[in-house]
Amino acid sequence: MVGGALAAALVPGTAAASARPAPESATLPRIPLAQFQNALLPGSVPDDRGVALGGIGSDLFHEAGARPDEFWAITDRGPNGTVEVGGEERVTFPVPGFAPAIVKLRVRKGTIKVVRTIPITGRGGKPVTGLPNVDGREEAPWDFSGTERLAFNPDGIDPEGLIRTRDGDFWVAEEYGPSLLHLDRRGRVIERHVPKGWPGKGTSYPVRQTLPAILNKRTYNRGFEALTIAKDGRTLYAAMQSPLTNPDKKTYKAARNGRILRFDLRAGKVTGEYVHRFEDVCAFDVASCGDQKEMKISGLTALDDGRLLVDERTDRVAKIYTLDPRKATDILGSTWDDEATTPSLEKSAGVPAGITALPKTLTVDLSTIPGMPGKIEGIALADRRTLAVINDNDFGLGAFGPDGRLIDSGVGTQLRYVRLP
Repeated sequence: MVGGALAAALVPGTAAASARPAPESATLPRIPLAQFQNALLPGSVPDDRGVALGGIGSDLFHEAGARPDEFWAITDRGPNGTVEVGGEERVTFPVPGFAPAIVKLRVRKGTIKVVRTIPITGRGGKPVTGLPNVDGREEAPWDFSGTERLAFNPDGIDPEGLIRTRDGDFWVAEEYGPSLLHLDRRGRVIERHVPKGWPGKGTSYPVRQTLPAILNKRTYNRGFEALTIAKDGRTLYAAMQSPLTNPDKKTYKAARNGRILRFDLRAGKVTGEYVHRFEDVCAFDVASCGDQKEMKISGLTALDDGRLLVDERTDRVAKIYTLDPRKATDILGSTWDDEATTPSLEKSAGVPAGITALPKTLTVDLSTIPGMPGKIEGIALADRRTLAVINDNDFGLGAFGPDGRLIDSGVGTQLRYVRLP
């Protein structure tokens, strides 16, 4: 991507950009969700319950040669929240007919304009939806009130990462599998790559079990969260949002060793796996001290020289680091991919002996920039000296009133330009 030209311009270890004046910004205007989706898929959203288009900040991608104000972005699985019913916390999908979509954005005069929308569909053209796949493996879906159980959907995806190849196809990283999906230029799923042993059945598109089986131990809603493509046009890097639940949930909550995978598009398989050492939450975000699971990866961008920019964050603090896979140990196929290994990679207090984690250097501390929104999930290099970042506003979900209509949180989708050293 064009951002690779920034490799020489970036100064690892500096945060000079944070001292600059507040960068330019743009906001997505309010677009009713039913109006947005029904224009593409008539009748697919009979009632949006007052929800507006949002969630498009799940990732951001800038194509080589494109204008610095034009980007591709992607929604996540759609509006979702939690309610407590009879002492049980339930995951709700207020607009169950929502279809995850790829959108092309143009940023002009402080406004984000959606200039193209591509719904993600199965082979037969039916939308995949954002509903979970496998009963017992993902949290059960419920309606907005938490009183009506919804059906699982084997085709459903929770998109969080996006790239576009030189031939116009798309690749999407998502959380349920976790999986990597190859889409054609019209958004139809060509195939889905999942971990070995994935139990999903009944998809309308081909599924290939090519990813390490250890990824089946991802935590609910913590699968693949970031995706980028190297300068060679064939190498993907996909990051797990959080450490695996390996061997148990207690381990995940305290772990600091995460995983980033390398995937070869031509071979259709994983060709590398690296340890990402998360920051200690108390040093990173004082307000979240004591809750290490708040540390997440939410964005990746490849540089021309083989390095990566990574967005590491909590909901309040986000920092961009430079990583170097060339200097890290490839653990693919090692004992660390075997769930019988004790202690596991995630259980280890530090980086295990014999492993070099991805070297990491602070590049920009976004949290020091005035007006920067929370939940920065998409990053892309807009030109040689500018990083674009975008937040996930969770569709503005707050509470629902007695009439079943959303009381909007007031959090909008905002894209910011950050001047780099």
